[in-house]
Amino acid sequence: MASTAAVFFDVDFTLIHPGPRFQGQGYRDSCAECGVTVNPELFDAAVRAAAGALDSADQLYDTELFVGYTRRIIEGMGGRGPGVETVARRLYDEWAHHHHFSLYDDVPATLRELASAGLRLGVISNSHRCLVSFRSHFDLDRLITVAVSSPEHGYMKPHPSIFQAALEQARVRAAEAVMVGDSLPHDIEGARSVGMRGVLLARGLDGDGGPDVIRSLVELRALLERT
Repeated sequence: MASTAAVFFDVDFTLIHPGPRFQGQGYRDSCAECGVTVNPELFDAAVRAAAGALDSADQLYDTELFVGYTRRIIEGMGGRGPGVETVARRLYDEWAHHHHFSLYDDVPATLRELASAGLRLGVISNSHRCLVSFRSHFDLDRLITVAVSSPEHGYMKPHPSIFQAALEQARVRAAEAVMVGDSLPHDIEGARSVGMRGVLLARGLDGDGGPDVIRSLVELRALLERT
């Protein structure tokens, strides 16, 4: 890892995953509170269908983009009526609450291993969660020293400036930095656009996904040492 000085991570679905509140049954319960009926069995398909709602031409952070994404999920589950908007905004607000989320099992040991090897660690997130309290909530303060979030920075991944801001905070060159995330267009292609290396985390992938694709963070250090 002699050529790597810093490793940056996406947050949601890379370091943490949502609990029941943000699964099909949780959506059903949230909708029921506002008189909206949905089918929880349609949740996964609705999430996939709504993905395009997060694409932004100007890549500026906009609350309405994420509220609209959540609204499309609810509608994809069959939700209709004025209560849909209320539920979408409530779920958007609750996404920032850390207690709804858990660290993936491979995160603590991986971060400790990389930090002990002398690498600077950071997070770059499009989420509106507070990254200061995120680090303290999950006891990552001593490991993650750089944090850039889209709401504070202004631009979302894959805009080059958010990656450049993280590089400046870490005081490393793009060629010395690696970005790890679960989104090819947002995390990987965005990082590559400024000269960083991108490593796609494809959890649950069967077989070998390629030279810069890992199935678990457990594989990350070996990948960095090989290249």
